[in-house]
Amino acid sequence: MATERPARYGKQLVSHLTRRSGSGTWDDDGGTGWIEFTAGRLTLVSADGSLDMELTTRAEHTDRMEDVVGRHLVRFGTRDELVVRWIRSDGTDGSVQRAPDDEG
Repeated sequence: MATERPARYGKQLVSHLTRRSGSGTWDDDGGTGWIEFTAGRLTLVSADGSLDMELTTRAEHTDRMEDVVGRHLVRFGTRDELVVRWIRSDGTDGSVQRAPDDEG
């Protein structure tokens, strides 16, 4: 996910989603984190200009997990107009989450 504030969004996502899942951590010094879900694991790495995420889950949970994580990030980053684009391990495009278009 392209952003000028990757560590901020990574930390916020871990903090928010671990309230429900119960396990995960964010390392401020390393700019990395993870969240363990019932349906899989999300690994986050703060890079220059992006928050890189790797979601490991069974195929039947992939769409739902991409949507849950992506929608939270889009909501957190409304001001920054964040767009989350997933790429599957086989190189195909996954789902995309973005703010709804207000132009109806």
